[in-house]
Amino acid sequence: MKDNMNQLPKSDNEVNELLNKFVSSTHSPQGSFTADKSFNTLQKKLHPAKYRLRPYQYISAAAAIILILGFSWMFYYNTQSVSIKTISTLAEIKKIKLPDGTQVVLDRYSSIQFPERFKEKIRDVKLSGEAYFEVTKNPAKPFIVETQSVNIQVLGTHFNVEAYKDDPSVTTTLLEGSVAVSNKKQNRRLILKPNETAIYNKLSATFTHLKKVDAEKDIVWSQGILLFNSVSMQEIALTLSHKFNVKIEIDNASLRNHKFTARFDNQENLYEILDLLKSTGNFSYQKVDNKIKIQLK
Repeated sequence: MKDNMNQLPKSDNEVNELLNKFVSSTHSPQGSFTADKSFNTLQKKLHPAKYRLRPYQYISAAAAIILILGFSWMFYYNTQSVSIKTISTLAEIKKIKLPDGTQVVLDRYSSIQFPERFKEKIRDVKLSGEAYFEVTKNPAKPFIVETQSVNIQVLGTHFNVEAYKDDPSVTTTLLEGSVAVSNKKQNRRLILKPNETAIYNKLSATFTHLKKVDAEKDIVWSQGILLFNSVSMQEIALTLSHKFNVKIEIDNASLRNHKFTARFDNQENLYEILDLLKSTGNFSYQKVDNKIKIQLK
């Protein structure tokens, strides 16, 4: 054992000499294997060269990272809750701009609800009262106005909706574009063209389709004008009750059906309007609490 220990190489030179003797004793081609080459080969096996990315691989990796970040942001954006805004009016007309750029004119004593940002596949708003819409076009994201009884779906158009909670009907008048008006159960649907009106009767759940109407007259209210062109006193009373937030009752059937033609501006109050109407309508009125009672003289 001691003899074997004494025969072990004690320096690097002795190791190289021993390796060279071993190689020369084999049948390998001269110079194919040497101590230096064998050592270098061993080093490469133990420490492989670092992998280098080609330029196009850097671009692909960057694109993948961007896609991952993009999808992550979209997921985060669409899963975050969105607060709902409600805008209501009193005795004034208000102009509103929605998050998508849609312009809305909100009539007196009306309200509209909409999200701070439209994040779903549709742009959905809720209306109580009357409003005129100029919708920003976006075919990929339809615009829907929800009322208590009907929904109005559009892609980009100008239209007016009158949908007061206590009214027996909901009226939609189209100025430009195309809209689809349907009831909540989706079993009644009406497509409107410009200068057409859909009147939905809440009690009978039926639509009345009026063609060749003067749609411009239906939105003069947005300019602060009340226009009555051969309109019954019953309809005038209903309009005035919305504009001035007061209940108006007519106790005579013939007076309810009596028609008036008149024009009033935003500066005239309820009593000035009634005084002008009664001068030609042969009626009188009185206020009791928050109610106006109209009767024949």
